[in-house]
Amino acid sequence: MSKLPKQEKDPNLLVGFDDADDAGVYLLQPDLALVQTVDFFTPIVDDAFDYGRIAALNSLNDLWAMGAKPLTALSITCFPKKGLDYDVLTTIMSGGIEILSEKRVSLLGGHSVDNDQIMFGYAVTGVVKPDQVITNSSALPGEMLLLTKPIGTGVISTGVKFQKADPLIVKEALTTMLLSGEDASLIMKKYGVRSATDVTGFGLLGHLWEMANASKINLEIDSKKIPLLQGALEMVDQKMLTRGDRVNREFVGQGVSFDATVSDQLKSLLFDPQTAGGILMTAPKEKVDAILSQLCRKYGQASVIGRVCNKNVPSIHVR
Repeated sequence: MSKLPKQEKDPNLLVGFDDADDAGVYLLQPDLALVQTVDFFTPIVDDAFDYGRIAALNSLNDLWAMGAKPLTALSITCFPKKGLDYDVLTTIMSGGIEILSEKRVSLLGGHSVDNDQIMFGYAVTGVVKPDQVITNSSALPGEMLLLTKPIGTGVISTGVKFQKADPLIVKEALTTMLLSGEDASLIMKKYGVRSATDVTGFGLLGHLWEMANASKINLEIDSKKIPLLQGALEMVDQKMLTRGDRVNREFVGQGVSFDATVSDQLKSLLFDPQTAGGILMTAPKEKVDAILSQLCRKYGQASVIGRVCNKNVPSIHVR
């Protein structure tokens, strides 16, 4: 998108795509802003209903990460006309609408295309007060980094694809993906958190790198504090890596450095693309204990994983 022609600056555009944030924000009136995003992907679990549920939460999490309240959704579907029963598509969409209904998000319709590869997701719209927008560009030196969920869904989903993942590992990954970001969003607003992002396809390091660039900060990450899904390291040992592992490494490039004590397996998990992942946020030291206590009531593995060092050339160091 950096190669696209520049548009004339719209003074009502509060958040565009320049900082690679989770959603766009457009001012409608002094006390109300529109928040929009879109996300869809190929199946990552065997169960069609669960796939639909994960797809819905994956899209809604982007709005919650911005501090917004989701209101409406449009479904996006790629599905083959031949070779698969349309009942499969009905089941996928039923899973999605269960989540939308639970979160009181109205499905307005959608669009579908004939395609050999199944893909599914949503374009979602919500609202937020302009002075409560949470962005990836507002992190400040001295703040601590918190992560709400463990990582490793990418390698485990690949393990499912190749029938290498133990059912108990798959069950835990599914439970994690189905844990919504709504509670984290409410906690962030309660404590005045200003900077956060949703950890998804770019992996933990990719989204940290976006935050570092957008906020122009240095980040220090404690690898021992990063929560991992059970079995994720074993999936790396079995080479259950996604193409996203390579792409995310190229994306971050020289922006990240590692202590020699950080294993290659853990590095792979830090680059591992996530689906319906956790929310990564920054908070002042004096608020961290209260925020973490609140988060852990809903997200059992929520953890402080690092800190914002200073404003300088954007970089990440993992120790």
